[in-house]
Amino acid sequence: MGLELRFSQRLDWEQPPNRLARALAEKRAAGEPVLDLTESNPTRAGFLYETEAILGALARPGSMIYEPQPAGLRRAREAVSAYYAERGLAVGPDRILLTASTSEAYGYLFKLFADPGAVAAAAKPSYPLLDYLADLDGVRLRYYRLRYDGRWHVDFDSLKQALARGARLVLAVTPNNPTGSYLSPEETARMAALCEAHGAALAVDEVFWDYRLEETPAPEIEAGECPVLVLNGLSKILGLPQMKLAWITALGPGHERILSRLEWISDAYLSVATPVQQALGEWLGLRRRFQAQVKVRLRANLGGLEAAVAGTPCDVLRPEGGWYAVLRLPRIRSEEDWALSFLDDGVLVQPGYFFDFEKEAFAVLSLLTPPETFAEGVARIMARVARQAG
Repeated sequence: MGLELRFSQRLDWEQPPNRLARALAEKRAAGEPVLDLTESNPTRAGFLYETEAILGALARPGSMIYEPQPAGLRRAREAVSAYYAERGLAVGPDRILLTASTSEAYGYLFKLFADPGAVAAAAKPSYPLLDYLADLDGVRLRYYRLRYDGRWHVDFDSLKQALARGARLVLAVTPNNPTGSYLSPEETARMAALCEAHGAALAVDEVFWDYRLEETPAPEIEAGECPVLVLNGLSKILGLPQMKLAWITALGPGHERILSRLEWISDAYLSVATPVQQALGEWLGLRRRFQAQVKVRLRANLGGLEAAVAGTPCDVLRPEGGWYAVLRLPRIRSEEDWALSFLDDGVLVQPGYFFDFEKEAFAVLSLLTPPETFAEGVARIMARVARQAG
């Protein structure tokens, strides 16, 4: 008799791949070329990195000394503090705790604020990874909506409902992935006030904050009368997801107690590597040159997409920042059918339901895609739409 293993019920381990995943696997197995308009890995998107400076910063002698500090090395936290100072924000190093990734940071916050079975609130549409991270910590997500009327807005009635159901932690992403919408100062203040009234904390993920697509400055996050935990990291700031360094910044009342407890959690893992902490100050000094080339591409691809949809049944939902664009398609077929038809034409996109769009039909495109690939992929999409909707 074979061993019968009993696994936890945190995830649906046997979930089969969807039709799009199966079709993509078949296409790639057959060796057919695919224009991937979902590429979000900056290290595979053709950008120029200052490789010698990046790798050279890892060669500090201090990298050979293990200093297990739960909050992270002070010199690294001072580098993060200096990053905020350049944005005009006074955030001392004692308000910062380093993690290996923003995913780990979410896990820390779930462990800190939510018992197993407790509730946290997250926006929809939003990045689907949040569901898995919550499930892995035994936390149930309740959702508040983002509404679009030419700009995305927080639906505060749905946020109130999520808080009324006992949410201990409210998650927000600014700019949102995939909508590209920043929280306005008024929205942030109102969210903080609602969290305060319900005894909840507000966690704001700002990993795409530096990638503003509009001329006006990106709105900053300010603490209100409730604790605000701000997440960020190297994955987007410097396009270095492989270096595994992120942080939590604690703002507002009670930050000392929060950070003290976060250090307890961090001390159990001690996952942040010493060499990347030693290198952080030098790396952050390289960010402007990297970000400049990324922003040129983001704006060029967005402009090309907007020009391509002009006069068609499609439109682009206005992104204010980030790496993605949402394309609204004619509602004559399902998102999955649209995505499968685009794949038939050799173009891969993500359907809106991957991100919990409540209505159809949307496709999410990565503006990080190399320009020639992006332009050709969009041309094929619009040709397919013209055939189907004409």
